[in-house]
Amino acid sequence: MAHLNLEDILNAKDTDEQKVFIPEWGNEESFVIVRSMTAEARDAYEQSLFSTNSEGDFERNLDNARAKLVSACVIGPDGSRMFKTDAHVKALGSKSAAVVDRIFSACQRINAISEKDVEELAGN
Repeated sequence: MAHLNLEDILNAKDTDEQKVFIPEWGNEESFVIVRSMTAEARDAYEQSLFSTNSEGDFERNLDNARAKLVSACVIGPDGSRMFKTDAHVKALGSKSAAVVDRIFSACQRINAISEKDVEELAGN
């Protein structure tokens, strides 16, 4: 058994990647890569599901929630996020629900986001 030091922790490769095949967006071999989020990215995603109302109170904002998670996880060939802007997220939300849901499910799995977590964020 070894006690981890700061360098061990900061240098550990602890993210994972997974291919999700999307024949609807190309051909049978077309895929996107889903990468697990960092703790900072997960906090940003969860924060994106809330907004403030005119009285300054927080309320849930589930608009395009699936596209928001997908945009936080899908990376391009260079390893950077593919969907970087609000316009990209909005455009992704206009794509097939079945396809986006397939990627969303992969994002949930790779980030250990359970159905219970989704329900809690949704306030159910």
